[in-house]
Amino acid sequence: MVESLRERIQHLPTWHSLRAQARPIVNVNQAHDASLSTLERVAIVVTDKIGTMGFFFIILAWTIIWLGWNVLAPANLRFDPYPAFVLWLFISNLIQIHLMPLIMVGQNLQGRHAELRAESDYQVNLKAEKEVEAILLHLEQQNDLILEILRRIERLEQSRVAQAEVAS
Repeated sequence: MVESLRERIQHLPTWHSLRAQARPIVNVNQAHDASLSTLERVAIVVTDKIGTMGFFFIILAWTIIWLGWNVLAPANLRFDPYPAFVLWLFISNLIQIHLMPLIMVGQNLQGRHAELRAESDYQVNLKAEKEVEAILLHLEQQNDLILEILRRIERLEQSRVAQAEVAS
């Protein structure tokens, strides 16, 4: 019985065998940053800065000042007259036309980075699951060994009691 338990234990995965199977740990953040070209870095910086409430408030303030000036200022000082606001519309459209593709590129790059992080997390979870499984298998085998030891102790005690009764 003990020999069969030893054989079963010897076939269980060990920490060293799991370690040998594991892929090396890679910092996906550094790998992603290293893979970016200069233009891609610019796209990410623009995406990070444009997608903030600060930028929204800048555009809102610019719009309020521009439209307010051209509605409330003296007629001879207005440079983009109400109700058309042609210059304001032109500049706003230029901003949108140039920023939208750049923001989309930045979002695609950020999405690629998120996918790399998710894959890395998945690999770490797989490794942890294998390690936990190995630990549980070892604990199960240890339980079996402990039960076998207890059975042997009980048999020894019973045989001693029996020998003591025969002797008396």
